[in-house]
Amino acid sequence: MEPYPSYQDSGSIWLGEIPSHWTLTRAKFIFSKMDRPIRDEDDVITAFRDGIVTLRTNRRTEGFTISLKEIGYQGIRKGDLVIHEMDGFAGAIGVSDSDGKATPVYTVCTPRNDASTQYYAYLLRTMARNGFIQSLAKGIRERSTSFSFNILQDLELPYFPLPEQQAIADFLDRKTAQIDTLIAKKQRQIELLHEQRTALINHAVTKGLNPNAPMKDSGVEWLGEIPRGWEVVKLKYIGSAFIGLTYNPENVTDEENGTLVFRASNVQDGKIVFDDNVYVKMEIPERLITKVGDILICVRSGSRDLIGKNALIDEKSAGHAFGAFMTVFRSDINYFLSYVFKSQLFKVQSGIFNTSTVNQLTQGNLYDFQVAIPPVDEQEEIIQFLNKELAQIDETVNRISTQIVLLQEYRTALISAVVTGKVDVREWKTLHE
Repeated sequence: MEPYPSYQDSGSIWLGEIPSHWTLTRAKFIFSKMDRPIRDEDDVITAFRDGIVTLRTNRRTEGFTISLKEIGYQGIRKGDLVIHEMDGFAGAIGVSDSDGKATPVYTVCTPRNDASTQYYAYLLRTMARNGFIQSLAKGIRERSTSFSFNILQDLELPYFPLPEQQAIADFLDRKTAQIDTLIAKKQRQIELLHEQRTALINHAVTKGLNPNAPMKDSGVEWLGEIPRGWEVVKLKYIGSAFIGLTYNPENVTDEENGTLVFRASNVQDGKIVFDDNVYVKMEIPERLITKVGDILICVRSGSRDLIGKNALIDEKSAGHAFGAFMTVFRSDINYFLSYVFKSQLFKVQSGIFNTSTVNQLTQGNLYDFQVAIPPVDEQEEIIQFLNKELAQIDETVNRISTQIVLLQEYRTALISAVVTGKVDVREWKTLHE
């Protein structure tokens, strides 16, 4: 892609130079604000932060406030430019793919003259991503921008012939679709690698590494057969569980004066992360300070899916406290158990022992968990095998994750360059037909 033949100064800091034949025109001369009545057949439309504007039922229905009375609702038609006034700063701007209705918090526009709603949707989302819309905030609180038509109408936007606008929109539709498809494929690769990771752990901690090992019935329905030399035991016979620290808001302090208290948010993807930290200043019993080899487990949460998530404490995460919704399990064989706790066996039992009224895994229930324990030498073989295999999988996942980030950055940069006229795509369609 080449730049345009000649440029002029736009007079706008965020736009910079624009092609010589482009002009800047106030948005109110390009778009009209619509205020249509709703129809009986109209369903609710939502503008999502990824720029998709569609019927709510096409994406998801949970997590939304359902209005008992549809006061002030307005009609939306396919092809309208739709802006979520309170979420526009985050990219909730796009072209509706359906007829429907929306609350008064939406601005709905149609072109006054020759204008491509898709081009201007790309342009406005670029303005959102680079922080321009956020800079228009009138309130004091962060993210309080109301990007209403009253603000939009006075913005000076690039304006140029409709065929060129459509060429840009068509180019970006095609290119972003290609990038999104590639990203989706890479995300699927990561999903498959995670499945492979789980399968390796499940097999190693329940069947061992020797495919020819003689087997026996474990006596546990969800465990099935295990190698003949293994034994099924309850956790209470091989270790101790410690319920975490209870503290009050007045105990919370800063990092310099307090002790870090691990919570559920500090356990992510089987690892300890130091994000969203809380520190307390109080006397903490020694047993509630993490040690290398401890397994930190989330035993209570508002979300049932978080119950049982766990991580092995290493040298970096040792020496800190853990909160009342967490439990530490200590055993002489914790390095082997750390993989058992990441297996489907542990997840199944976590689900069984959750109460119906409270998302909680009690100390007593944890002690009743049944695990298959191999001889010590075989434990070590399994640990070494999984350490090696999972390290390779994690390395591949990290590499693909980096590729996804780079593709997302390229997508953003490409859109910005094209909608602001830094590259010329007018002949692109002709060259690629």
